Amino acid sequence: MSKIQVKLVSLLAGVLVALFLYYVNPFHVAEPAARVLAVAGLMITWWVSEALPMPVVALLPLVLFPLLKINTMKSTAASYGNEVIFLFMGGFMLGLAIEKWNLHRRIALNIVKATGTSGNRIILGFILATGFLSMWLSNTATTMMMFPIALSVIKVMGDKQEGGNYAHFNLSMMLAIAWSSNFGGIATIIGTPPNVQFVGYFERKYNVNIDFVDWMILCTPLALILMFALYILTTKVLFPNRIRSSEAARKHIHGEIALLGKLSGPEKRVLLVFSVTALLWIFKDLINLSQSMFKLDDNMIAIMGGLALFIFPAGKTELNGDHNKADGLLEWSDTKELAWGILLLFGGGIALADAMEKAGLITQLGAWLAQYAGGGIFLVFMVTFLSIFISEVMSNVAQVIVFSPVVCSLADSMGMNPLLLGIPMTLAASCASMLPMGTPPNAIVFASGHIRLKQMIKAGLVMNLVALVLITLFSWYLLPLLMKN
Repeated sequence: MSKIQVKLVSLLAGVLVALFLYYVNPFHVAEPAARVLAVAGLMITWWVSEALPMPVVALLPLVLFPLLKINTMKSTAASYGNEVIFLFMGGFMLGLAIEKWNLHRRIALNIVKATGTSGNRIILGFILATGFLSMWLSNTATTMMMFPIALSVIKVMGDKQEGGNYAHFNLSMMLAIAWSSNFGGIATIIGTPPNVQFVGYFERKYNVNIDFVDWMILCTPLALILMFALYILTTKVLFPNRIRSSEAARKHIHGEIALLGKLSGPEKRVLLVFSVTALLWIFKDLINLSQSMFKLDDNMIAIMGGLALFIFPAGKTELNGDHNKADGLLEWSDTKELAWGILLLFGGGIALADAMEKAGLITQLGAWLAQYAGGGIFLVFMVTFLSIFISEVMSNVAQVIVFSPVVCSLADSMGMNPLLLGIPMTLAASCASMLPMGTPPNAIVFASGHIRLKQMIKAGLVMNLVALVLITLFSWYLLPLLMKN
């Protein structure tokens, strides 16, 4: 089949899925919910089949929701201005500046110098570093920090091309950044927004405080196991790179570092902005507690960092042969390289998730779970399963907001400790690995161009299943023992 024929078949398949979900209504949902489900089926089919560019598909809610009376244009459009999108924008601007002034290359060369030139050792180093940072920063902020550095390491390794599969290395690096940010974030309450949301709900409902250290003791072992599984899957099973250390490569890296010379003025300024932004991300809670004049959040900090790049002058430089001291570290013309499509993609995902929530699809799913899942380990398995795969198409924060009352009420009715269902539901919400809209880190690395959607779906499905098994076993066998201690 030609490309045109494949595209037509994919477009038709999406329409047929939508018509089937609406008219046949296999899940017997109410009529308004059936309309939402039909649009979701259309969008997901076109996303998976790549019938149209993903950002284009993400614009469908702006047309279909008002037409089908699912939501107003005003409410739908608001999703494309969600605060997390501006977090992306600020982070992408930081990445652009780091790349523009070659700072990313300097950082990457020194990382490779420290880890060695073996492909697997570099990936392991990034997994551990990213996972550790994500324990204390939001997983999104962590990915924003590590993403440009990882891209530069990919470029550095590509320059020496001595043997091995560099396409596999590039793909593994991107997945390692995204997934280790997700997994590292589950180790602490502050590591990812779903954790914060569930803990807040649990404390309000049961008047029981979940201590920061207790959560860390409970969940850090699982986070480490998931990161180890990530390393094995990406480097040994799915995408072996077979890039070995070599003396020639080591000399090449040292030579490239020597050629860079000392830090230039623009590099120092970009490094300053990047460092201040990272420190604000790390210490924002302490800053907010220490005064009441203003409150910082990750989104605001990212935009502050982006704005600073346009404000601060680059100083004297010969970049492109035409820069003077009046130029900023970033100019607006630089933003043509910004991943605008990813911002649209995430907006469309938020709009779809919001419609699914308002239509009661998630609540109905919880009712079905209570009716058919039974009890014991199978119930934990089903809660984990639904949480992982629903978060592929729905904001994990919104999911936890909607699901927390469902699973806690279900646990109460069955005489279970609500943490035995609530914790696996919360942890699983941060483990979606198949789609760019599953978690913010997934969306960020997908923008690199080193990952095709089909590759992310294939690898992510395997990672989802591994996480499903590990979270289920952890929650059923180990969680009760740890809770007693």
